[in-house]
Amino acid sequence: MQRRQFLKTAALAGLATAALTRRCAKPGIQKPNILLIVADDLGYECIRANGGTSYATPALDDLAATGVRFEHCYAQPLCTPSRVKIMTGIYNVRNYRRFGILDRNQTTFAHLFKQQGYATCVAGKWQLGKETDSPQHFGFDESCLWQHRRGRTDEDGHDTRYPNPKLEINGEPVDFNNGEFGPDVVSDFLCDFIERHLDQPFFAYYPMILTHCPFVPTPESSDWDPTDRGSLAYKGDPKYFADMVRCMDKMVGKVVNKLQALGLRERTLILFTGDNGTDEPIVSVLNGRQVAGAKGHTTDAGTRVPLIANWPGTVIAGEVCRDLVDFCDVLPTLCQAADIPIPKAPSLDGVSFWPQLQGKSGSPRESIYCWYSRSGQEKEARVFARTHRYKLYRSGEFYDIDNDVLEQQPLDITSLDAPALEMRARLQHVIDAQECRNNNPASS
Repeated sequence: MQRRQFLKTAALAGLATAALTRRCAKPGIQKPNILLIVADDLGYECIRANGGTSYATPALDDLAATGVRFEHCYAQPLCTPSRVKIMTGIYNVRNYRRFGILDRNQTTFAHLFKQQGYATCVAGKWQLGKETDSPQHFGFDESCLWQHRRGRTDEDGHDTRYPNPKLEINGEPVDFNNGEFGPDVVSDFLCDFIERHLDQPFFAYYPMILTHCPFVPTPESSDWDPTDRGSLAYKGDPKYFADMVRCMDKMVGKVVNKLQALGLRERTLILFTGDNGTDEPIVSVLNGRQVAGAKGHTTDAGTRVPLIANWPGTVIAGEVCRDLVDFCDVLPTLCQAADIPIPKAPSLDGVSFWPQLQGKSGSPRESIYCWYSRSGQEKEARVFARTHRYKLYRSGEFYDIDNDVLEQQPLDITSLDAPALEMRARLQHVIDAQECRNNNPASS
């Protein structure tokens, strides 16, 4: 009863906004729907289609088999920095302020789609500003969120995201006390939003609650307790991580199946990724090699994330792409897919990989640039540029990632061969160019 009332309330709240947005849509032009899914704390190694063997991910494997799977997508090492980057298409060095905040002066992908007549929705984890209007301020018509204005735990220290969650619907607090599971409630809201927008294009951003700790039972776990008030331990028990990955995959499948049932699959581009590497207690197997989660660190295990694109009949099927992709590339890609004007450089750092999704060569990146500081303070920033193989930090550390994925032994510059020296010089130029740009705001 509580969930039905919740969905009814959400539907009523969205009617006026939907009607207004519909009037802004261009007649006679059928724009594609966009669904962007970002799993929380899920590294590249967790997906079976990528070569992971520790977890079951059938829904994602199917999307990969019938779409494009990327092998070299890189996020920031932590959630807020990644979310700021993916939502704005800009390197953190130019617009990241501090953890848990998105600068209210920023333009997001939701703004761009809303301006073109799209209905917009965000459902999942927020953690980007506690103002009541924060999601709407950043371009979302409707929102169903965990950790918007409310904290991570309740007054007794129980985590509030999983069993019997405490969420916020369009800025208003809603408590669930009848054995509901937070990810189910959020995905139901998203499915309801989709069903209410059959006659206009939608942009749905789904920053998932799963698979972030605390690692706890899901409704499919043998010891799921519908009366549980939430974990008192921040990390929980890592033995439940496999259940959480399976549940995450099921949530993706639920939304994909809803699109299919409504006849929207051939009109919808789905992009799936993760916001950073897997958390540190988790050890997974990728192509026979153990990968220890390294969230918060700038190694591959902290920054390399899955990326899958699927759009039946439009995105090529069964393709594996090795091009470098940075999180800031998502915004221009989605805009190009929907024929929405892309903000011009230098206001944008992203490079669209839309051509690659159609089987074309496109304009792949030659390198990835990363400026990472959880606090937003320059003195704490970890800065690097990298290619597939080599990685150079601003501090001077230079690594051959192919042969030292854990970055345990910097290369001796005096013993480098000519190709390695040339690559180091090119990566140094990338770092220097960004330093120059950041020290001269007028050039941005």
